Amino acid sequence: MAILGQIRSKSIFLIIVIGLALFAFVISGVFDGKGYQAQKPVGVINGEDILIEDFRGQVDFLERNYNQKGMIAVNNVWNQRLRSEILRQQFEITGIQSGKDHLQNILKNNPTFNSDQQFLNEAGMFDIDKFKSLIIELKTTNPEAYEQWKNQEKIFESQSNEQIYFNLVNAGVNYTQSDGKFEYTLQNDNVDIEYVQIPYSSVDDSLISYSTPDLKKYISNNKDEFKVNSSRDIEYVIFEEKPSLEDENAIKNRLSKFLKESKEFNEVSKLEEVTPSIITATNIKEFINEYSETSFDSIYLPKGSLPADHANLLFNLNNNQTYGPYLDGEYFKISRMLDKKIGGSVRSSHILVAYEGSKNANPNVSRSKTEAKKEANNILRKIRKSPKSFTELAFEFSDGPSKSSGGDLGFVQEGNMVKPFNDFIFSKRVGSTGVVETDFGFHVIKVVAKDDLVLLASITEKNVPSDATSDKVFNSATKLEMNLSKDGDLNALSNKENYTIKTVNGIEILDNDFPGLKDQRRIVQWLFSESTNVSDFKRFDLPKGGYLIVQVTNMVDEGLSDVQDVSYKVLPMVLKSKKADLIISKNDNSLSIDEIAKINGVEVRKALALNQKNATISGSGLEPLVIGSSFGTNLNETSDFIIGENGVYKLKVIRRNDINSNTDPIDSNFIISYKNQLLNTNRTSAFTRVYESLKENAEVTDNRSVYY
Repeated sequence: MAILGQIRSKSIFLIIVIGLALFAFVISGVFDGKGYQAQKPVGVINGEDILIEDFRGQVDFLERNYNQKGMIAVNNVWNQRLRSEILRQQFEITGIQSGKDHLQNILKNNPTFNSDQQFLNEAGMFDIDKFKSLIIELKTTNPEAYEQWKNQEKIFESQSNEQIYFNLVNAGVNYTQSDGKFEYTLQNDNVDIEYVQIPYSSVDDSLISYSTPDLKKYISNNKDEFKVNSSRDIEYVIFEEKPSLEDENAIKNRLSKFLKESKEFNEVSKLEEVTPSIITATNIKEFINEYSETSFDSIYLPKGSLPADHANLLFNLNNNQTYGPYLDGEYFKISRMLDKKIGGSVRSSHILVAYEGSKNANPNVSRSKTEAKKEANNILRKIRKSPKSFTELAFEFSDGPSKSSGGDLGFVQEGNMVKPFNDFIFSKRVGSTGVVETDFGFHVIKVVAKDDLVLLASITEKNVPSDATSDKVFNSATKLEMNLSKDGDLNALSNKENYTIKTVNGIEILDNDFPGLKDQRRIVQWLFSESTNVSDFKRFDLPKGGYLIVQVTNMVDEGLSDVQDVSYKVLPMVLKSKKADLIISKNDNSLSIDEIAKINGVEVRKALALNQKNATISGSGLEPLVIGSSFGTNLNETSDFIIGENGVYKLKVIRRNDINSNTDPIDSNFIISYKNQLLNTNRTSAFTRVYESLKENAEVTDNRSVYY
């Protein structure tokens, strides 16, 4: 007590000491002796920092408003920021800047604004002055909404700048008559050849010697093909914290007690008290809310909303009959049938014929109420003559939003539609049609189907493991951890203790999910920590209970692939190259095609009408180098040996059709047609290719893995 008294008397002193300690702790990460040091940006794009505070705000926005979780939101924000920043820098370089006219044009063509009644003039057209008045009003009456608009305005400005940039890029893509003529030549010049192919398969692999340096040399000569990112391989054992059979039986037994009344002596009142059952309870709502883990639900359900394995039995219960215990998702339940509504859910379709002044009518609707009623009755007559035409007529005539779905409104329960509409569909039999008037206009209605509904009262208990089961799982995971600390070999321990080992290879620094396991960023961050090495292991908690014991089996640094990792891909290419050298060394280049074919036991083949736009030779496969060589060889000349994709070739050109050497001039319409073909093809993809090029050449530092 004396010590406590001293502490109280020194409270101000303690507050000062603690405050100074906290201040020292905070500033230790802010100052480095040279001045203020800001937080590392989440990324740097061509020298421009992407601040983590702004980035996090955008991630939070996606998570909050678009239900994007974790790395999905992070990656989407990153891709958007990368694109917007690269393009912003281009707008700055090129001097692109949208003005008020551009913004007004965007608003005018945006359905959110051009269909909003408050921004339309008497002619039903978008009025920019009305929009401006609202923004001015927001500035003084709702500053928060005004700031939201300012942010939206920036987005619109960026969109406008992008469109201007896109138009400039497109305008810069042009082709001349010479380009059209060249394209025409590529597609119409052709040659016929005779050739001999000595396939690589004719040389047995055993005749070729190679070494690891040969494979390394191939990788080095083809660096772009064999670049790899940093990655990690792991093995893991999963300890799932699931309810045991004993746990589930215990839950069922607890629920089953509610099927019968129970008596219990109350020590306070000295009376025997009766607890009603789910059948005898007079106030079923209070009873369910007291004894169930989920509250009483008064919503009537169709059969399709009941658990599939139990739907038939539940739906066919008589009033006050019970069913269960049964498993529905994560809960065991016992249920009592309270009520059944025959035809309680109705599926209908409608064709809305609106009139001028009807509720939510499009400003373009000019028909009077009388004209709308007459048109609705005309449509009804057509439907009654041809019932199958309803969907087609809805697409053509409906003024309602369900027009795009052929008028289908799906299933609704009583009271969910305006009264005249509701009364019609719930009072008429399936197949009935008619016209009903509401504030929205005249509805041509068809009753498509009816479903019965049931009201169930259910006592539920979540299917969770008992404390004993959870302790058992924890002890098993701890035991493996301790054994790994001694032995270090997960495979050896799994054989001894009969663990099931799972493997994940090629995990990269921004990965989030593993096969069958979602949201594993904690593991990925640990894998790429500087302190983590091969053979290290660690335990991780599973989100829904249980543990993962993870061990690192391999670590790959950024750079070129290791020979052993890509030997399956490299070896065939090295063998092919060495086989080509062997084939050429065993054949005399001065010999004719026929002589070479005879020596090698192969046929002389012909390939007709080859052109430079198609790199395939019928019967020999994809051979771009062979086709290119045929166009570089004169008529009746024989080429040197050509190392192709599928073998070594030698060819002779037996016919040439050179468009430019023909005496008749090329029809100018052909040239214009090919020029336009080039223009249309390349303008369509120009902006995408320009952006991809800018992105590829941008200097980008990606620090996402530091924060996420």
